[in-house]
Amino acid sequence: MIILGVDPGLTRCGVGVIEAGGGRRLSFVHVDVVRSDPSQSQDLRLLKIWRGLSEKIDRFAPDVVSIEQVFAQHNVDTVLGTAQVAGLAMVAAAERSIPVAVHTPSEVKLAVTGNGAAQKIQVERMVARILHLNKLPQPPDAADALAQAICHALHPSGELQGGERDQHLTAAQRQWAVAVQKSRNASSKMRGRGM
Repeated sequence: MIILGVDPGLTRCGVGVIEAGGGRRLSFVHVDVVRSDPSQSQDLRLLKIWRGLSEKIDRFAPDVVSIEQVFAQHNVDTVLGTAQVAGLAMVAAAERSIPVAVHTPSEVKLAVTGNGAAQKIQVERMVARILHLNKLPQPPDAADALAQAICHALHPSGELQGGERDQHLTAAQRQWAVAVQKSRNASSKMRGRGM
């Protein structure tokens, strides 16, 4: 399963692509940042991001696009631009009939590091370790996009948009979700027995 993670941002939009194989094996495919010039008008900046996201989705043909959920900030302009870019990523995926998953920053940190309040450097180090990279992905937006993809690979139960979740799962996602559920059930039974 190919997962394209998006860390939405109007100036820098991180895009990370990984492949999820059997046995929870994750492999690095690609990472990049789509940039827009802050000196341009917002419509032209959004167009630049749209084109960049569309090119990445067409190039890598992911099975799912996983996008960081936008959260409220004190800076209204920042959250507005971020939300607009997240919307562009959703539309770019929907236009190609690719399911969209949304994960919160805390979910991503928890999935990647085991700590929902982890610092950025901890996330970057774990992304590099999980994907067997020789150096930390840079800039941080790139690492965040890879972390988003990793989160979805490890927790495919993220909210998939576009209707009932099961209708939009690929065969690989269904297998993964079943395996995760079996693992959780087995762990629950063992804890119930006091093991």
